[in-house]
Amino acid sequence: MTFADNFIVGTNPYGLFIDTNNSIYSMNRDNGKIFIWMNNSNDPTFTLSTPFSSNVFSMFVTTNGLIYLGDGKSIKQITKSNQIIEISSISDYILSVFIAINNIFYCSINGLHKVVKKSLDDISSTTTTVAGNGTQGSSSKLLNGPFGIFVDTNFDLYVADCGNNRIQLFRLGETNGTTVAGSTSANPTISLSYPRYAILDGNKYLFITDLNNRIIGSDENGFRCIVACSMSSGSTSDKLSYPQSIAFDSFGNLFVVDRNNHRIQKFCLSTNFCNRERKKQRFDIFI
Repeated sequence: MTFADNFIVGTNPYGLFIDTNNSIYSMNRDNGKIFIWMNNSNDPTFTLSTPFSSNVFSMFVTTNGLIYLGDGKSIKQITKSNQIIEISSISDYILSVFIAINNIFYCSINGLHKVVKKSLDDISSTTTTVAGNGTQGSSSKLLNGPFGIFVDTNFDLYVADCGNNRIQLFRLGETNGTTVAGSTSANPTISLSYPRYAILDGNKYLFITDLNNRIIGSDENGFRCIVACSMSSGSTSDKLSYPQSIAFDSFGNLFVVDRNNHRIQKFCLSTNFCNRERKKQRFDIFI
């Protein structure tokens, strides 16, 4: 079902975040407004006005409510009082941001083919490269237009290596990545087409959006398509068009930024009811 339409999220949305309290954050890149849904509300309960616009592709919200954005070539922090602080300046466009549990900020730099990190405990510190080296390539050490990133509780880094049609896993302290999804992985069960975002669920299963207009998920048997499996672009409830950020709430429901349809779609876990009016529309997503 459509959780938020173009009147809220605007044209060609990208960013989406759900915190541990099931508060949902999204940004309208047309007007710079950040909308926040709290307490399982169907309508935004809070709005922040920012000077940002079309250069924001990703957002992350910490447990203390600080919002982090990649605004073009800089990393910005937005406080609860709507104060904006620049955390760092980057030499190319930032496409994904992530903050690990040790308060380390990660971001993917698409045009420089690498992922960098920086400590938020010391804003004056410099960024350090953790994946890729600035050279486009397909070897285990290189990336090609990295997009979405995810860091797990072991500080292992997952990268949607868009141009190489794969998901790369970089263990903490290692510069050689391992392909964990895509046709070049050790146990390929599905091929990818320009993957954009990748996240882990609570069981450390991987979920991916790619340009085949679908959502791919994994379990103990490997990867399979779970949403929009016809792979044809469309605007009906069973189709997507250029999906971007994805996130789970604590009930296992999946939220997808459906970019070219200018909306956020919500897919219910098959054991849940999204709401009373939709009890008969249950989606077969098993996590």
